[in-house]
Amino acid sequence: MAELPARATALTPVINATGVLVHTNLGRAPLSAAAADAIVAAAGHCDVEFDLASGTRARRGAGALDALARAVPAAEAVAVVNNNAAALVLAATALTSPDADEIVVSRGELIEIGDRFRLPDLLVSTGARLREVGTTNRTTRADYAAATGPRTAFILKVHPSNFRVEGFTAAVAVTELAGLGPPVVFDIGSGLLVPHPLLPGEPDAATALRDGAALVTASGDKLLGGPQAGLLLGRSAPVRTLTRHPLARALRVDKLTLAAPRGHSGRTGTAGGRRAGRRPGFRLQASRTGRGAPGFRRPRRPGGGGQGRSGRRRGARRGARQRRGEPARIAGCAAAPRRARRRGPPGAGPTPAGPALGLARG
Repeated sequence: MAELPARATALTPVINATGVLVHTNLGRAPLSAAAADAIVAAAGHCDVEFDLASGTRARRGAGALDALARAVPAAEAVAVVNNNAAALVLAATALTSPDADEIVVSRGELIEIGDRFRLPDLLVSTGARLREVGTTNRTTRADYAAATGPRTAFILKVHPSNFRVEGFTAAVAVTELAGLGPPVVFDIGSGLLVPHPLLPGEPDAATALRDGAALVTASGDKLLGGPQAGLLLGRSAPVRTLTRHPLARALRVDKLTLAAPRGHSGRTGTAGGRRAGRRPGFRLQASRTGRGAPGFRRPRRPGGGGQGRSGRRRGARRGARQRRGEPARIAGCAAAPRRARRRGPPGAGPTPAGPALGLARG
């Protein structure tokens, strides 16, 4: 027994001191206590694809999908896959055909993200053909119009979330692209569902759909603070085409991923003492951190202060580590024992914190 590890996992909890809030190498967004509780509850047998009232098979993850649909009423249909790259692969595979195999995309939006992942390589791997238009810094509506034709499957717009081009630039809005004829697929990247005043430059799903996009793809584990997932929102026809494609079976998410968003947004139902009439929903909650620095924070548990069950568990874990003499694992700086940590000089106020993004209870 003495040789057994303290935790039945190969992953080590760390403190993110890198300055990068949503850090891919450190697991991206941390889950809230409510989401973690939801994952624990779903770890055993659960109604992931079962209707308890009728005793028959039901739509997989109906609760999470219904919550996502309520969060973005402009979406006629929604779906969830295992990440945003999977959402794009599914779109490029299901929406193209031998007679319409071209995807029109701006050269300025053929992005590369971490670990040498390149968007054009991903799209071409599906068998689709790319029609690149414009230049790195300027693409106009006329560029798109000249490239669209009978073989165009869709126009792809991509939000370059990890870089910015300034100066002599031009880009085309979704409203203009939607008037060209072919459906518009918009990869908004970080996953903002509706506009937020603290993120004025971040594209959101609701606005994109109202502007005419047929399909929006996004990540679920960045701004939303959920588990790794790819979100699909849009018109009924393209979403149904994607979800009925054979590849969708290989890209579907498991029950733990479906459980976590509901945990973020609050419990629902009447059984087991849970509050009746409380439907789960996705939204961001604005708050202030530090000395008035704008940011976001995850909400506390319903009706509880900072020392609820999750607070007591965290305190117990801290105490256990201190008794064992374990140092805190801090990513981005040297590790130091917790008892040696200092909070700053006497009388100093809290250090302003940056945004910590998550889902709030609806």
